[in-house]
Amino acid sequence: MFELVPFRRNNLRKRDNYFNEVFNNFFDDDFFNKPFSVMENPFKVDLKETEDSYLVEADLPGVNKEAIDLTYDNNYLTISAKRDDVIEENKENYVRRERHYGEFKRCFYVDNVDENKIQASFENGVLKIDLPKLNKGKDSSKKIDIH
Repeated sequence: MFELVPFRRNNLRKRDNYFNEVFNNFFDDDFFNKPFSVMENPFKVDLKETEDSYLVEADLPGVNKEAIDLTYDNNYLTISAKRDDVIEENKENYVRRERHYGEFKRCFYVDNVDENKIQASFENGVLKIDLPKLNKGKDSSKKIDIH
């Protein structure tokens, strides 16, 4: 009537490992991995505070100056950039075309900035932004005792 199969814990563990391996391999594929990794960290930014200003340096290699949009609104500095590359290579009977398109955007909350004196420059793929402070000097901080 019914065939009984002896229960072995090792068989279930092996089957579980097999499915986990297939699942992990599926999502570790480049198709799934690259778009998300690009979105996590679109470009590198260094932020530095001096007594007189905040300095921002953003690495934007391969981006044209005209494709960068920089705004400061409601204490938020927003850096947006678009990159549109087309590579075409003709050798013998082979034709290779690749297109890379991407939009990048990062926002930073920066308080105590004189909006009228913000300066920016772009050279060799590095965007440099100088955000002068309204109130010069470092903010005073107070140590709070824990009771």
